[in-house]
Amino acid sequence: MRFEPITISDGCYRQNGKPFFLYSGEFHYFRVPKRDWRRRMRLFRAAGGNCLATYVPWLIHEPKEGHFVFGGARNDGSHDIEGFLETAAEEGLYVIVRPGPYQYSELKYDGLPAWLCEGYPQLHAHNWKGEVFRTSSISYLHPLFLDKVRRWFDQVCPRLAAHTISRGGSVAFAQIDNELAGIHTWFGSLDCNAQTMGFGRPDGRYPAFLRQRYGNVENMNAAYGTSWKSFEDARPIEPGGGVSPSELRRKRDYFHFYLETVAEYGATLAAMMRERAIDVPIVHNSAGPTMNAWFLELAKTVPPPFVLGSDHYYTLGQDWPQNNPTPQYAVRIFLSLEMLRLMGFPPTVYELPGGSLSDWPPITPEDARACYLANVALGMKGSNFYIFTGGPNVPGTGTTSEIYDYGASVGANGEIRPLYRAQKEVGLFLRRNAWLAGATRLHDLRIGISFEQARADAYWHGRGNFLLSDPEAWTFLRTGVATTAFCAGLSPMCVDLSDDGWTADTSTPLVVVTSSVMPAQLQERLARFVRQGGALLLTPVIPQFDVNFQPCTALSDVLGAVSTRHSAAYPALAIAGVRNVYSNGDVFAAEKLPPDARPLGRDEATGAIIAWRRKIGRGSAVVLGLRWSHAMREHEKMFVNVLKTIGLKPVLRVSNPNVWAALWTDGRKSAMFLMNLLSAGMSCSASAALRKGSRTWKMKDRRLPPMSVIPVVR
Repeated sequence: MRFEPITISDGCYRQNGKPFFLYSGEFHYFRVPKRDWRRRMRLFRAAGGNCLATYVPWLIHEPKEGHFVFGGARNDGSHDIEGFLETAAEEGLYVIVRPGPYQYSELKYDGLPAWLCEGYPQLHAHNWKGEVFRTSSISYLHPLFLDKVRRWFDQVCPRLAAHTISRGGSVAFAQIDNELAGIHTWFGSLDCNAQTMGFGRPDGRYPAFLRQRYGNVENMNAAYGTSWKSFEDARPIEPGGGVSPSELRRKRDYFHFYLETVAEYGATLAAMMRERAIDVPIVHNSAGPTMNAWFLELAKTVPPPFVLGSDHYYTLGQDWPQNNPTPQYAVRIFLSLEMLRLMGFPPTVYELPGGSLSDWPPITPEDARACYLANVALGMKGSNFYIFTGGPNVPGTGTTSEIYDYGASVGANGEIRPLYRAQKEVGLFLRRNAWLAGATRLHDLRIGISFEQARADAYWHGRGNFLLSDPEAWTFLRTGVATTAFCAGLSPMCVDLSDDGWTADTSTPLVVVTSSVMPAQLQERLARFVRQGGALLLTPVIPQFDVNFQPCTALSDVLGAVSTRHSAAYPALAIAGVRNVYSNGDVFAAEKLPPDARPLGRDEATGAIIAWRRKIGRGSAVVLGLRWSHAMREHEKMFVNVLKTIGLKPVLRVSNPNVWAALWTDGRKSAMFLMNLLSAGMSCSASAALRKGSRTWKMKDRRLPPMSVIPVVR
């Protein structure tokens, strides 16, 4: 069978130029008995699958340093990666290969060989005190580690390259490492290995980073409040501690530097693969929605074709915040998928829950089906079930038990579980509706995304003397603005505030969640957007500082030199015609409104102005001084009413605020997804105007079972 390359353009995967939904399943050749490979592959194809993914564990193939084991000598196939790839090709399935170096996958040493982690202590990552925090947490760019990785890649990459599409095989993608940065931050610290980072050396990475950022030592000392004599003297600051501007700059700089080392490591691995004839697109998986923003540097450093995806688990055990795909989960994955799209990638979930490490709380077919379709409804263009099927660990390699079953749809002994039916239902739906892979979601408002805001919680802990911190603003965007938008029946999409590309479109309102800090360039961009006819809602504060935490009022000056302050502790809010707006966060009052500003909301207890509107140039801006966590119907009414003052025109109408909706079209076909991610059944009617002059699409009295997502195609 000849496999067509999978290409990437216009935000989706393509096969022969046509939109193509990547529907993959994790299938570990080293765990699934070889005698059952073919049967289980056929089961996946019957479920709509078109791709498999597998780790290629270093610890299994190089159990002793310099001693590599490949091939089918063992009857169980645990070392026969090439036999596996040949079988997958014969069964008509693409493959994503994941040779590491890290795999995780509940393998000892996270997939690295024991001899490496135990025998070379100089490779360990260190915390800011210079202490080792975990045996298998390795310093990525340590030269000796990279030398060991090259020797591993010398053995494994040519074997994988022989099965790429250009050579008649079905390997379509190759992954670098796994969930980068997690191996450090989950277990102790950003890596501060002195040899890797080059502390104290003129040619060291960290001194070079600081030299490029500050130019001279005097500038660095002025920013940091230090008195170092050279860049080589600089060291990372304790992750906790204060939030003064100098401390924030030191912590943020080291975090940015660390992400640059992660990007360098990823690019180094990609180059190693290319040098060893792997010519397919390189991919990587962020460990989850909260980490997507960490990989801006990686996305800019790894040469294309490259795809960053994310992992979207909703539970892996009882310590997770939810047991099933709740509305809170839906908001997180919406933002995750939008961020991937804004970074230029087809939104892909490289680990979509195909089971769990825990039998309790259970992964039920109903929950899983809702999870899968919610991801599709919110923008997913490719997926990989982790895992589709499991089996016994190679003796002595597992960390959980001898069997790696994961509650997968096809069990360790080959048994078919009810979860398989849910995966098959979704897979066949996507096969029948391949047009969805190239469709776009209709929207009626835009939410501005600051990637720095999204990752600031890595270094910004506490508010200090600022009215609002970046991490607080990001949480408000998720739990307030985005959640309220969905409950109000609105259809948001996101824009990257650091990019100029969105500013020419003034057709829908833009909502920007602000902290006290905003880069001067962004403040000026927002002002330009309004002047040229845009409609802007700023909430909850007006920025007063730039990216270096220095005073900056570029946006405030355009608004009329207005500032905000904390309001009364016990307000009575009436905003945009809605009284008794629930105040469950911060309230900020405006000071010294310009004469032509129009108040939209007050604290009836004090008379303080909480919301106001002003025309600026050809556009208009509203400032809403309220940080809320969505809770009450008044939040929805207030939000919609405020947006209507600057031109909101909803594209959807849903009668039940507990049912969320998404509308997709490719110009010929359309699909409306109705999402009930609650434990009780819901009913709703819905309507949508797909285009100007078209007849309204109406659905009446639709019944949605508990935990269900219903796609309606026409």
